[in-house]
Amino acid sequence: MTLTVTIIGRPNVGKSTLFNRLVGKKLALVDDLPGVTRDRREGIGKISDLEFVLFDTAGLENVTDGTLESRMRQQTETAVLQSDVVLVVIDARAGVTPLDSYFSQWVRTVKSHIILVANKCEGRAAYPGLIESYSLGLGEPIAVSAEHGEGMAELYTALSALDKKDRHEEQEMGKDGDHEIEENSSLGKTWADPETPRILRLAIVGRPNVGKSTLINALIGQTRVLTGPEAGITRDAVEIDWSWGGRPVKLFDTAGLRRKSKIEGRLEKASGDDTWRAIRFAHVVVLLVDATMLLERQDLNLARLVVEEGRALVLGVNKWDVVSNRNNALKLLRERIQQSLPQVKSIPYITVSALQSRGLDKLCDSVLAAYHLWNQRISTSHLNKWLSDTVDAHPPPLANGRRIKLRYITQAKTRPPSFFCFCSRPDSLPDSYVRYLVNSLRKEFSLPGIPIRFSLRGGKNPYL
Repeated sequence: MTLTVTIIGRPNVGKSTLFNRLVGKKLALVDDLPGVTRDRREGIGKISDLEFVLFDTAGLENVTDGTLESRMRQQTETAVLQSDVVLVVIDARAGVTPLDSYFSQWVRTVKSHIILVANKCEGRAAYPGLIESYSLGLGEPIAVSAEHGEGMAELYTALSALDKKDRHEEQEMGKDGDHEIEENSSLGKTWADPETPRILRLAIVGRPNVGKSTLINALIGQTRVLTGPEAGITRDAVEIDWSWGGRPVKLFDTAGLRRKSKIEGRLEKASGDDTWRAIRFAHVVVLLVDATMLLERQDLNLARLVVEEGRALVLGVNKWDVVSNRNNALKLLRERIQQSLPQVKSIPYITVSALQSRGLDKLCDSVLAAYHLWNQRISTSHLNKWLSDTVDAHPPPLANGRRIKLRYITQAKTRPPSFFCFCSRPDSLPDSYVRYLVNSLRKEFSLPGIPIRFSLRGGKNPYL
C-alpha cells in the first residue's frame, strides 16, 4: 500500500510551494496572493527512495456558511480523512496564529499520524516562530524551506518512520487472519501486459462557468472538484484518475479560458497557461459550450487551437435541460460548425446536462470513438488506391503549363493521423487542391472530426 500524504494549513504558508518541491515539478500554481489553491491537487511525491501519493489543498478558513471558502474547507477536510499522514504547515516567520491553533486542535481529533512542518525557515527571523510552534501540541516541528529545498532530509526521516509503521501494521493484520496473505508476484507487472489498455488522457475545456467542474463530478459520481454559481472557481488543471467501461482514464478539469484581451492579472494568465498545458498532453479534448450561448467567438477560437494542436475534439453542449426550442438550437449549432469549423465540420457533438447527469454515456462513447480514430492507421496499399482514384476523378491543375504528378502517399504516424504525399512539384500545388485531397481522405476512410496533417514532399532530382 502506498502512503497517502495531505498538506494542510492556513492560506499563504507555502503549501503549494512544498507540494511542487516534493513532486519535483511546478504542477500547482504559486503566487504571493493568499487563496490561490482551491481544489485539492494530486501528485506523486518523492524524497530519495520514498514515494507517496501527495495532495495539495486549499488554505483553511474558519467558515461554515456555504460560501466558496466553506466549500474549499470541505474539500480539504475530505482529503485529510482519506489520507494516512497529514503535514500541518505553518509560516515560521509569522509565528503561530489563532487559525493555526484552531486547526491543529481539529486535526488531532481526526488523525493520529501528524507531522508539523515549519516553513520559511531559511533565516534567523524564523527561529522565534519555530520555538513557538511547540505550543500547538503536534510534537517536534520540522524546519524546512520549501522554496530553497532545505529540511527535506528531516522530512524524509519522519515520513519513512510512519511508512514503516503502517507496513508493519498491515503485515500483522494479514497474519491474524485465517491464513497469511501471500504476495502475488504478478501484481505490479500489469503495465507490461499488451492486453492492458492504455490510459486515455481526457481534458474538459471551455469558457468560464459553462459547467466543466460539474461535468467532472457527474462523470466520477462524487464531489471531487469545487462547483458553484461563481465564475472562474477552478484555477489549477486538476488531474483525476478514473475508469469507464474498463478503460483507465485520466481526467483533467481546467480553468475557463477567456479572450486574451479580457485576461486580468498574472494569476489568470498562469491558469490559462496551465489549461493549455493540459490540452497539449491530452489525447481527447471535450470542448464544453453553454447551450444557451452556442459556439460564441471564444468557443470557435478554442476549437481551432485544439485542432491545431492535433488533439481529437468532441463538442459537449451542456445545460441542455434549460433549452426550450431544441430543434432550432440544433439547427443553429450545425450551421455554426459548417461555417466556422470547416477543418472539422463533421465533429461529433453531444447534448448533455451535467447537473442532471444526462447524456454522459453518449459523451463517453463519442470520446472513445474519437480516440480510436485518432489512433487509426491506414495501410499504404489502400491509401495509394484512393490517391489514384481521386486524381483520376479530379486531376491537379497545371503549373506553368506543366502537369503536377502525385506519385505516392503513406501514413507517417498516428495521434493525429499524418500523411506524406510525394509529388513532382509540391510548391506549385494549390492549397485548394490540398484541401480537396484532405476532405476526400476524411470521407473515404471515415475520419470525422479528427485533425489530419497532410504534408507534400518532392522527389530528389538526380540531375542536380
